[in-house]
Amino acid sequence: MTIRWITAFLDHPAGEAEAATGFWTTITGSSLSTRRGERGQFATLVPADGDAYLRVQTTDDHSLGVHLDLHVDSVDTASVAALRLGATLVDRSDDGLCLLRSPAGLPFCLVTHRGESTRPSPIDRPDPTTPHRFDQISIDVPFGEYDGECSFWSELTGWPIHQGSMAEFRVLERPPQLPLRILLQRLGTDDTGDRARAHLDAAVGPAGEAIAEWHRSLGATIVGRGARWITLTDPSGRPYCLTERDPITGTIS
Repeated sequence: MTIRWITAFLDHPAGEAEAATGFWTTITGSSLSTRRGERGQFATLVPADGDAYLRVQTTDDHSLGVHLDLHVDSVDTASVAALRLGATLVDRSDDGLCLLRSPAGLPFCLVTHRGESTRPSPIDRPDPTTPHRFDQISIDVPFGEYDGECSFWSELTGWPIHQGSMAEFRVLERPPQLPLRILLQRLGTDDTGDRARAHLDAAVGPAGEAIAEWHRSLGATIVGRGARWITLTDPSGRPYCLTERDPITGTIS
């Protein structure tokens, strides 16, 4: 199975949709597509160049979070592989989309590839001298599920997995043309969650404080600082991080 493209969905309840969508449209330098779906629940954040890889979804169950779509040549073939590796089937739609959960419980979708191939350029807002981009989805995994979840994602994607910059991180080696890389983070034993969850990370280089302040002015809340990152929540309360990684290479300089 070959992953042709990868998309991150920002999922939010109806009451948070307008504020969250406006915020993410602004901070990613995107425009919002026409809404689609029976209830207008889906929309795409259209980048200034390249192919779209961020979308928004209004959820029926009031859930707030992030999930990923893997774009493949054959959903049938990919779903068989995912189930063999330990995924659980949640739903299969008439249009071919397959919704599953990873062994640690993270929802993800398999969808048919539609020709996306061009990674968008870094974002040049609010200042062209501070280029950055949202280029990583972090899968946050309960402590006891970590090794199995790392093996699942590496085997499903076919991408080698490497130790990250800290002991609790492992990174999948994505093909360079794809817009998002996958980081797996081992949560501490004190984390009370019983399922894997995900958040987005931006590579901001040395501009973290300036970009964090810009996001704060738009409605984000700064909730913490780590060794090489700043953690924020968007106006709906969804966490995300600004990291010191290089926006071109995606790695720590």
